[in-house]
Amino acid sequence: MNASHPALIYVMAASAVALAGAVHDARTRRIPNKLTGPALLAGLLLHFAFDGWRGMGMAALAALVAFVVFLIFFLAGGMGAGDVKLMTAVACVAGNHFVIELLVTTAIAGGVMALGLALARGRVKQTLGNVAMLMSHHRHAGLQPHPELNVRNQQSLRLPYGLAIAAGCLFTLASTYVRG
Repeated sequence: MNASHPALIYVMAASAVALAGAVHDARTRRIPNKLTGPALLAGLLLHFAFDGWRGMGMAALAALVAFVVFLIFFLAGGMGAGDVKLMTAVACVAGNHFVIELLVTTAIAGGVMALGLALARGRVKQTLGNVAMLMSHHRHAGLQPHPELNVRNQQSLRLPYGLAIAAGCLFTLASTYVRG
């Protein structure tokens, strides 16, 4: 896709939302509804302004795709509801042309950050063992959260995932700009 003027606006606006969410998440470990709700609405209106009803519908579809993907991880106990809402809002603002790239770059950023956190805390071996345990658990229990290895366990390594969402957005913004 050519990085047209509206495309850059969409990704810059999505990055602004993601950065606001990341800062709040890093400081408080929460992502407020007062950010995600208005951002979702703004994304719909932004796409309507540039592309009419079709654009608004495609932005809603992007939000739905991101919501479903992140809902799976929420139901499995791997992230909080704020992460789901932030990614949903960011995808809506960015739009359907960027949703897959955002999901992939966010996942990569999250993995790199999680590995960095495990390295910094000297818990790489334990973390890799936990990943294997989680994979086995979910293979047998579906999306039911693991009783110990979940986002609510204060003893586990916890990453404010808003940071990964912001990193994914910034990478998408940079690649959109470079593709020009």
